[in-house]
Amino acid sequence: MKVRVDVMLKQGVLDPQGEAVKSALGAMGFEGVEGVRQGKVIELELAEGSTEADVKAMCEKLLANTVIESYAIHM
Repeated sequence: MKVRVDVMLKQGVLDPQGEAVKSALGAMGFEGVEGVRQGKVIELELAEGSTEADVKAMCEKLLANTVIESYAIHM
């Protein structure tokens, strides 16, 4: 079973990578970009019978820094 986990910085946490992308887009002539947030996607291949609770435990312990990041699980 394939599972995707999207990890993003929480609102209010500074995102220097997002700001760098925003600045680069402006320098390339792309007008109107008011904000960019940088995140990561983690794809897991899990054995049948794995549950969303299993994936949540993985996120809480390793895949996301829950102090500054939020995550969404897509099973």
